[in-house]
Amino acid sequence: MATLNHLTLNGRFIGVESEYMYHFRGIPYGTVTQRFTNPVMKSTFDGEEVDCTRYGPRCPQIKLDIGYLLREPEGQIFHSETEDEFACLNLDVAIPKTKRTYKLPVFLWVHGGSQIVSYGNGASKVGDVRKLVQSSVEQGSPMIVVSVQYRLNIFHVGDNPERKNFGLKDLQCAVRWVRDHIYGFGGDPDNITLAGESAGAALVHALIVAGADVRRALLMSGTLWMSPPRPHPMASSAVIEPITLRLHSQGYTLQDAPAAELIRIQSEIPIVSVFLQEAHELADWATSTGKVSILMIGDCEFESAIFRNGIENLSAEQIDVAFSKAGRSAEELKKLYHINPTRPSSCRAGALDLLNDIFWAIPTSKLKAQVEDAGGLVFRYLFDQPNPWQASARAHHAVDLLHLFEGFTISDPGALAVAKELRRRLVLFVAGQPPWPTTRTCAFGSHGNVSEIGRDEVTTRRRVTEMERLAKMPAKDIAAARAGLVVGTLSLHN
Repeated sequence: MATLNHLTLNGRFIGVESEYMYHFRGIPYGTVTQRFTNPVMKSTFDGEEVDCTRYGPRCPQIKLDIGYLLREPEGQIFHSETEDEFACLNLDVAIPKTKRTYKLPVFLWVHGGSQIVSYGNGASKVGDVRKLVQSSVEQGSPMIVVSVQYRLNIFHVGDNPERKNFGLKDLQCAVRWVRDHIYGFGGDPDNITLAGESAGAALVHALIVAGADVRRALLMSGTLWMSPPRPHPMASSAVIEPITLRLHSQGYTLQDAPAAELIRIQSEIPIVSVFLQEAHELADWATSTGKVSILMIGDCEFESAIFRNGIENLSAEQIDVAFSKAGRSAEELKKLYHINPTRPSSCRAGALDLLNDIFWAIPTSKLKAQVEDAGGLVFRYLFDQPNPWQASARAHHAVDLLHLFEGFTISDPGALAVAKELRRRLVLFVAGQPPWPTTRTCAFGSHGNVSEIGRDEVTTRRRVTEMERLAKMPAKDIAAARAGLVVGTLSLHN
């Protein structure tokens, strides 16, 4: 058992002690008393003793087998997670066991999950922070790790143009809470690294654009170019109206329907992803780098695996038609990505390659250039180590989480070597030290190797030539082709 008396929060926290850390779980950082209202920061516990031995509830969400995409072996034991739309604004604070007990660097983790489910949150093995904290202690650079929960799906989307983006508002509240109170846990409020994966990375990008007071960030497999802020009418037609229509037939509204009914309807529609809506604070999202001056950013070799089942259900002719929507760029685009309606396998591979490039690889390079142009330092990486249990699944979307947190038992020597080196370099980054030269790209994998490579080798691992050609095409042409491929093809069950 671990006990911490926190002065500014006026509370006595009871947590869990393990070999390398003290873990305080489920701490409320904000309160929400009504659906679709802004969070209010939790600033005091009024002298009470707070039980932090159990993980806090997550936002209500559709049921998802998180092991499906990750190829996790059957029989894995997961923590039981409760759900509550009002109590899901909570976070976990992991404090390393170390002689140095003040002004430690802070790693603030935002989980992904398409903004509809919790994928890689602190309570799941996917986001288990123990190995990460252990690595920081063993390296002599101990750091505090904070994992945040926030509102998702319809509870995040809201119900009208003035009430929206509640997941982002929750995270803004959490960042302010950490800045105000992390010192009482031994952390340095001026040395916070904001980090996230997939939708979590896109939300970190949004936090940066919206003015989060942080200087360092890690974006894994995600930016706002992956899921840009969209006008409210799009959110209304894609999410709000379909749910509302079904609720009205039962005599409910979005405001008074039971949470369980909202989840059931979203599962039936189904809604597999939601997005941020346009807002004043996000107006400059495509150009702003906020206060961040040090960035670590990268992508996996086969991010578009989350579109695989959907794309494989398309015929070669359907894919050819989608590419043909690219206007004057259509023929060049088909040639670049080997689209030939008489070759179905080539068409499907080409479609996945295009989605991989426009959603992940190109945005990663674009944000890298923006931060560098603003005078910042950028550490670019490639994650190419395949799935440790099924190598034929390649280095798919989210496989880096298996290596970063290593919450599951991995026996593959190559995967273990990459996992250890990934954490080592991340700890350096969070501690304010360069994890590798900014003039090089760090390649994690394949075959258990980690190396710092130059542009020539990067071109053998990513479609650099194709992406350079894409950059010269009209954005509307690329968007038209993309739209013909993504509708109904995204799923975390791939």
